[in-house]
Amino acid sequence: MAVTRDDGTPDAAGDAASVRRSGLIWGSAAYLFWGLVTIYWKHLEHFDAFELIGYRITSSALVMGVYTAATGRLRPILARLRDRALLRRILFASIVLTANWTTYVWAVVHGRVIETALGYFITPIGLMLAGVVVLHETMQRAQQVALVFAVAAVVVLTIGYGNVPWVSLIIAATWVTYSFAKKQSPLTAIESLTAETMVLFIPAVALVVFETTRSASAVHTGSASDWVLIALTGVVTTLPLLMFAVAAHRLPLTTMALVQYIVPTINFLLGWLAYHETLSALRVVGFVLVWIGLVIVSLDSLRRTRPSLPVTGAGGAIALAGDPR
Repeated sequence: MAVTRDDGTPDAAGDAASVRRSGLIWGSAAYLFWGLVTIYWKHLEHFDAFELIGYRITSSALVMGVYTAATGRLRPILARLRDRALLRRILFASIVLTANWTTYVWAVVHGRVIETALGYFITPIGLMLAGVVVLHETMQRAQQVALVFAVAAVVVLTIGYGNVPWVSLIIAATWVTYSFAKKQSPLTAIESLTAETMVLFIPAVALVVFETTRSASAVHTGSASDWVLIALTGVVTTLPLLMFAVAAHRLPLTTMALVQYIVPTINFLLGWLAYHETLSALRVVGFVLVWIGLVIVSLDSLRRTRPSLPVTGAGGAIALAGDPR
């Protein structure tokens, strides 16, 4: 319903404010969902991470297939996949997405939730760096400082963990790569996820069948409640994406870029407070360095970007990160 003034004329400012409020609600809900989904995967930690990914992709493909068929979008998606160049892009994106999902789920079921938080905190700075390296964008002074803080954080955390935080770096690297692959795709977020899960459907089913040969697989050891959770992995994967898609059309990218920090913050708090993962002084220092870098680059992006304009260039790279899960 349109917002009107006292004299009955439409209030464009009120309409815009209403749209932004609803966008903020949808966006916050999506990111809260993505953050709390860690609890969901934690309840399945007694199963192999690769088996869970097989079920996740299979279920997601079915959910997206039904959704796009019901909305009349499935046939156009399949038609577009006849374009070999586009199909190659979809295949590449699907492989990178699978690597991201697998690393994340593996980390959660192996008690390394804090490392996933670090990966998603690093991702915006990684996107900024990729914008400079891949797209030859100019790195501003604030972004250079943020990058120095991020590198220092990785060094400190390497000392703190006793080894390179590879889980965090893989999560960040795969999501940066996936984000840029998505940016080059002519498909919408819903269409691309549908295509990506569809091209992975047969390999995912094969993986699930292979996993049934293991005595510890879900087929042999899963309880009724386990199977409910496994069956809903597709819904858990796709529902927040749909909410994000609504929010992305109603909010400036600068706002979305800030809201996305909800996810790693929740993961950090869950790993520390709920799952009691080790958080030494050196690890705290490493996270603080990352946070300082994020504050610097976020404030710089907000300062240089007008809300009414799309975010472009390395300064707006933090807004490229969409679905972190």
